[in-house]
Amino acid sequence: MHIPDGILPPTVAIGGYAITGGMIWYSLRKINQYGDPSEQVPRASLLTAGFFVASLIHIPIPPFSIHLILNGLVGVVLGYFAFPAILIGLFFQAVMFQHGGLSSLGVNAAMMGIPAILGYHLFQLHQSFPKSQRWTSVFAFLAGAGALGLSAIIFTVLVVTTIPADMNATLERNAIYLGLAGYSVQALIEGTFTTLLVSFFQRVKPELLSHSIDK
Repeated sequence: MHIPDGILPPTVAIGGYAITGGMIWYSLRKINQYGDPSEQVPRASLLTAGFFVASLIHIPIPPFSIHLILNGLVGVVLGYFAFPAILIGLFFQAVMFQHGGLSSLGVNAAMMGIPAILGYHLFQLHQSFPKSQRWTSVFAFLAGAGALGLSAIIFTVLVVTTIPADMNATLERNAIYLGLAGYSVQALIEGTFTTLLVSFFQRVKPELLSHSIDK
């Protein structure tokens, strides 16, 4: 899902950096409302590392393979820390493994970070229902699957609408739409993975969910 350098027009890449800059500013403002933000840095570092490593885990779904994103999980666990965490993870993915690129870093961060924040708020809706593991699991699944699904839709729209003139537009669109079908399967995988991890954290390390589970 990472958009590499050279695919997007400069205006789109610059717009991506503007959106990411605004989201970082807003996220930092919200983080400062947590009390002592430094207390949450270890948790944010852990999830940043997890997001970074997830790009190395490939799942074969013929005729292609996908790699985990886990932006929904990052959003559920970190709240507004998710956007800076995803930006840092994407930067190191681009520099070390050429996943994405530096010119498209702003677009990639917005494409994955905004759905992560929305996934966090979606997960918060479980608090409006009777307090039970079932509702927590339902909204954890929706947050994990929904964040990935929204990122996939944004990716598809961006790439389809910016296909270079020297490429076969029809062939490229068909390949992109086929990839979107693969991401729908991945959304189910990530929703399930998010549900399992949230349930695990509740049992063994509930403080990791201190901003997501009822206090």
